[in-house]
Amino acid sequence: MRSSVEIYTLETGESRVVWQTEQLVEAPNWSPDGQSLVINGDGLLYRLPLEGGEPALIDTGFARTCNNDHGISPDGKTIVISDKTEYGASTIYTLPATGGQPRQITQNRPSYWHGWSPDGKTLAYCGIRDQVFDIYTIPVTGGDETRLTFGEGRNDGPDYSHDGEWIYFNSSRTGRMQIWRVRPDGSDVTRITDSEFGDWFPHPSPDGKHLLVLSYDGDVFDHPRDLDVRMRLMDPGGGNARLLFELFGGQGTINVPNWSPDGKAFAFVRYQPA
Repeated sequence: MRSSVEIYTLETGESRVVWQTEQLVEAPNWSPDGQSLVINGDGLLYRLPLEGGEPALIDTGFARTCNNDHGISPDGKTIVISDKTEYGASTIYTLPATGGQPRQITQNRPSYWHGWSPDGKTLAYCGIRDQVFDIYTIPVTGGDETRLTFGEGRNDGPDYSHDGEWIYFNSSRTGRMQIWRVRPDGSDVTRITDSEFGDWFPHPSPDGKHLLVLSYDGDVFDHPRDLDVRMRLMDPGGGNARLLFELFGGQGTINVPNWSPDGKAFAFVRYQPA
């Protein structure tokens, strides 16, 4: 399996390769300073410079089984991870962006981080409670979690709009997985896509102009890896949806926020069979 970390530029409609490896790496986050990507591989996090070079290991302390649900705070000072080393189930922690000992945020688990509010104060995540997948938020300092969905199918992949007014997520409440959004207080639940595809991992652009979605064939359940999938771009309200490109990928391609700070490009991982 070859992993190809790439950047797609909206203006040119072209992708460029940042780095390739024979190892499995996933889920690139673009740093707020625009200089690097954070990726995960083999339970660890790495910082990959955009202008070439090998990825550098980020010290995550005891957390050695990080999954692909990680991200960077809006001010670039903190990293959030989802790791199961301590409890055997995914738990959300924060640590300094330069590396260090993780600080536990969620008490309930499993919890899989997906979004950081633009003001840096709140985390959004998918929590599985009694086998029910729902969207939750929690203060970045920890505390009580707030439940935003209530078992209407499987709810997953939350990410904040650029202004913090909406949390986008994917839900199977109508049968096929589609994109929805909800206010941070749980009100105004609105359907965004009504497509023939299985739509996952909505990522609103930082400039407020676009919504990026990973789309599976309509009969695919969950979000497996190693399938022919497609990247689609649309307006924040779901209009003017268009196909950007198709690729071999799925799980690991864009699980977490992946836009450049200026909203003109996004990072993703393409996979190639061995």
